[in-house]
Amino acid sequence: MKKFTKIIALALAIVLAFSLVACSNNGGNATDKVIKIAVPNDTTNEARALLLLQEAGIIKLKDGAGITATKNDIVENPYNVEIVEAEAAAIPQLLPDVDYAVINSNYAINAGLNPVKDSLFKEGSSSAYGNILAVKSGNENTDAVKALKAALESKQVADFIAEKYNGSVISTVDNPTDGFDSSVDYASLAGTTISVAASPTPHAEILEIVKDILAKKDITLDIQTYNDYVIPNTVVEDGTVLANYFQHTPYLDDFNAQQNTHIVSVGSIHVEPMGLYGGTQTTLDAVSGK
Repeated sequence: MKKFTKIIALALAIVLAFSLVACSNNGGNATDKVIKIAVPNDTTNEARALLLLQEAGIIKLKDGAGITATKNDIVENPYNVEIVEAEAAAIPQLLPDVDYAVINSNYAINAGLNPVKDSLFKEGSSSAYGNILAVKSGNENTDAVKALKAALESKQVADFIAEKYNGSVISTVDNPTDGFDSSVDYASLAGTTISVAASPTPHAEILEIVKDILAKKDITLDIQTYNDYVIPNTVVEDGTVLANYFQHTPYLDDFNAQQNTHIVSVGSIHVEPMGLYGGTQTTLDAVSGK
């Protein structure tokens, strides 16, 4: 009987040892709780979100996973994270239902969040994700586009971005202009209207500064706002709108490849660092092994 008892005790000790090892391999998360993290569901922004989570030490992606990474590329998941894919614009509304969410700064600002103060982890200001002015191929060198570009690349716009957003949005223009392009025949543009499709925040707000600049040359800027990532490109492709201002180049490249559109960048204006925000969790303790 004593021998049998010793065998049982040894077996229990082995089971306990394996349990402790498993907890250790799980990054210190000793429970089976699933940590839900919402991310954008479009190709490039999902990859960008996953790369952010990797930078934060929450997951590890397979070697070589880049701007086309998906949740299937996760090779290490020590905190039992479940990736919840959703339309980027809808993610702020999901915060009460998930532990964390990775949100584009434009949608965070629009939802009343402060990317600098409210995000728990934020990517750097990589110019690879600079938000661009884009037009249909063939229109890049028209006077209307050059006038719009010069106004967006102005010191007035750069100053507005710095003062208005205080680090939540960062200008990527190295040498701001006075708002005008000396090669443009502004007299021929007088009395005309330039149309631009844009996200409400911060793009349409920034374009209000551009509107004032162009008005000095008797040019009207028609700002059309959209809350999604598809229509602003389709209206440029079909010629309904001259330009758009809402996306970064990796997203545009993927959109062109998927939709067989012919839209090109004519300049990077600003970058919006993507951030990780707390939902039901208010700190990163649940994904830091604490």
